[in-house]
Formats: sequence, structure tokens, C-alpha cells
Amino acid sequence: MPMYKVKPIGGSLTETDLPTCMYKLPNIHAQRGNSCTSEHALQNGEVDPAVRALEARQDEIMRKLYELKAAVEGLAKTVTTPDADLDLTVSSSLSSQSCSSTTFKGVTDLDTVLGKDLGALRDIVINANPAQPPLSLLVLHSLLCQRYRVLSTVHVHSSVTSVPPQLQSCLGPRHADSYARQMFQLGFTLIWKDVPKLQMKFSVQNMCPIEGEANVARFLFKLLAPYPSDPALATLVDSWVDTAFFQLAEGSAKERSAVLRALNSALGRNPWLAGPEFSLADIASYCCVLQSGSASAAPANVQRWMKSCENLGHFSPAKLLLQ
Repeated sequence: MPMYKVKPIGGSLTETDLPTCMYKLPNIHAQRGNSCTSEHALQNGEVDPAVRALEARQDEIMRKLYELKAAVEGLAKTVTTPDADLDLTVSSSLSSQSCSSTTFKGVTDLDTVLGKDLGALRDIVINANPAQPPLSLLVLHSLLCQRYRVLSTVHVHSSVTSVPPQLQSCLGPRHADSYARQMFQLGFTLIWKDVPKLQMKFSVQNMCPIEGEANVARFLFKLLAPYPSDPALATLVDSWVDTAFFQLAEGSAKERSAVLRALNSALGRNPWLAGPEFSLADIASYCCVLQSGSASAAPANVQRWMKSCENLGHFSPAKLLLQ
């Protein structure tokens, strides 16, 4: 800022008291001339070629910035975060599996569930222990690939010494366009890591991880279809999901036998566990029956229901993983 000297009352300022740094004013006449020229060009419908070139260059820069933002977002979720540290990229795919179409009631919009994020791939990052493969997530991944363009990636964390080949390729083969993240609607990143419980993060920066296969399965299923609006039906679905993961998968032999009898009774009344419609209850229960080794000794209604699930085609990744 320019400095002024203070003079006594009644004194006067001399030339030496004026600021030493003077401001340069713009040429008003030149500006008016340029404005008149621009107005004349607009009136005649003419656009300066230099302006057109500048606009085209700006559009190209914005496009590249969106692509760069998508790439950085993906790296931030799979490399720079402590719970998604990785050593080796194994596979990536744009799934186009030949499964029979499964129709759910209601329509789910990704922007509604996950939030709108222009220019960045919405990437779901899951940490799972290879000693306990999450079969239900493989089924849900197959269903998601039927609905959306999914960039599927499997990584191996340094905390794991070895991972069987079938786990490394459980989400399918590498896709040729996996580098172009802007082509995809959803990212599905599975990291084989030594964790006590399955963890999932969607937004690495501002959310706590969702823990437990049952809770992650609920989250993923909501990307396919909204939960039943009927409270009684929604409670029934949740009850079967909890029973599957806590009693079939982790319970004693006595608890598993009791659950199989309950399944047989329910499937004697309806084709699916929650009534006439296929739901998350069927996905969770099928995978837990398979993982617990109870499929061969299951009652007749359960056997018939398992065949109906397999006929949908989405359960083959889970079944192949245990062979």
C-alpha cells in the first residue's frame, strides 16, 4: 500500500508528500473499442476462429480432467488407503456373463443409493479372508454385472502368503478396456487380505467400513432392488439372512439340522423363502448351505429349491469355488 506523511494541522502537502508508487489505469478508450468490435462481430454472427479453437481446447481439457479424476479416485481407494493396501493386481473384467436374467421388483438407481459423483467411478472395495471366501458376494457380483457395467478387480494383500488360483480369478477374466475407468458404472474391487471379518468401504474418505458378510450382502442387494416395503416381509428376509450366516455357517451341527428343517418347512409352502419372489434370503441361505457342507444331506424341498437357484445361473461362481 502507498504511504503518506502526516502533516501538522494547517500544514500543506508538497510533491514529496505524494505516494512514490502510482497505479496505472486501464485505457478506457481501448476497452470501448474492443467492446464495439466484439458487439459488431456478434451482430454479424461471426465468431473469431481463435475463440472457437480455445473453446474446443477447453472441452478437451475438461474431458481429460474427468478421466484423470476417475483414475485418481480408483487409486485412492485401492492403493493409498491403509485398509486397501495391495501388492498385486490379478484380474479385471467388464462382466458379460451368460446367466439367465433375474428380475426383481422395483428399480434401483445408483445415484440414489450411492450418490452422484460426476467423473469418478463409484468403487466398492471389499477386504475378505481367503480362508473364508464370501460366496454370497460372488452371487451378488454376478447379478450386479447383469444390471450394470461393472469393472471387477481382484487384488492380493501382502498379509496373505498364498491365494489359490480359483480365488484370484473368482470375478472373471481381465477385460481389455479395464484401463478406461470412465466406461464403467460401478467398480467392484475384492482384496484378499488377512482380516478377522469381511469389510467393505464405498467412500474411503468419509465412511466407516461395513463389517460382516450379512451386512455387506444387504448393501449390495439394495443396488439391485429396494428392500420390501412391507415391514413383515422385510423382517422375514432379514431373519433368514441372519439365520443363514449365524446358524448355518457358524452354528453347531444341531443348529444346522434345525435350520435345514425350518428351510424344508418354509419351502414346502412357497417356491422361495420369502414367498413367490426370489430374494436375498435365498442367496444367503443357498450359499451357507453350500459352504456348511449340508447340501448332500438336505431334505427334499431344500434339494429342489437348490436346483431352482442353480438354474438361474448366478450361483455357478460360488459352486465352482468349492470344487
